[in-house]
Amino acid sequence: MNEQEILQAITPDVERLLERHLETSKEWFPHEYVPYSRGRDHMEGHVWSPEDADLAGADLTPEVRSALLVNLLTEDNLPYYFRSVERMFGKDGAWGTWARRWTAEEGRHSMAIYGYLMVTRAIDPVELERSRMVQVSKGETPDPETTHEGFIYLALQELATRISHRNTGAQIGDAVGYEVMKRVGSDENLHQLFYRDLAAAAIEADPNTMMIAMEKQVRHFSMPGTGIPDFERHARAIAKAGIYDLQIHHDQILAPVVLRQWDAANISGLSGEGAAAQEKLMKRMASSARVAKRYAEKRAAEMQPA
Repeated sequence: MNEQEILQAITPDVERLLERHLETSKEWFPHEYVPYSRGRDHMEGHVWSPEDADLAGADLTPEVRSALLVNLLTEDNLPYYFRSVERMFGKDGAWGTWARRWTAEEGRHSMAIYGYLMVTRAIDPVELERSRMVQVSKGETPDPETTHEGFIYLALQELATRISHRNTGAQIGDAVGYEVMKRVGSDENLHQLFYRDLAAAAIEADPNTMMIAMEKQVRHFSMPGTGIPDFERHARAIAKAGIYDLQIHHDQILAPVVLRQWDAANISGLSGEGAAAQEKLMKRMASSARVAKRYAEKRAAEMQPA
């Protein structure tokens, strides 16, 4: 199926999933999660330092600060994600309604995280703003080339984002910060369920093209933060802290979604390129499992007392 055909074929599914989402999502307000009493006015000439942070006794590591910066800047790049999603799905009917609703919900995430970071002074506000200007001015996102690939990428990316937010919150050490990241992660979880099940419907409707898309997206997957200044350095720090690394990517994203939810190994109705893509995907998943195991063993060895 071409892109218009797949959209038409699974329109009943997007209508059903949109209705499910609206029934299960809960209204919430970013301002209720921000501890405004910890805030103070900026003093002219003051230069931020880690000692400025008011985190209820918590002492943030540089790795967690990297995660908070990357997580927020990822949310700040929302205008370009909307551009990509609307381009794939269109403006009309349930497809357009979902794209706009998803965007409205995603917009709350940066509000809540930014408010928390500013009143607690958890990270350098000057670095944050300069990085935001660079990233949003670039408008860089990992855009899938086709709608089929978009279904796969969005499902994997939303789950990855949920896990990153959740793990970051767990390492802040501040109960309020934990609740902020937990609340944002709950939204991301509902979003990943929508995209995961939308992709499943597309696989059923067009298994051959979707298998090709799945293999390509698993092979080339990247988090939506590549436009952030010093992203590679931040990514290494985030991996070092165990917030998001190759083991998490395989064990908590690829394996549960690709292997269990979509049951990629047993998708039938494949021929030619689709069958070849399935074979390549299974080899890649096996390789990914080995890498994840080595990563886990290395981390365990590093944590052993000297």
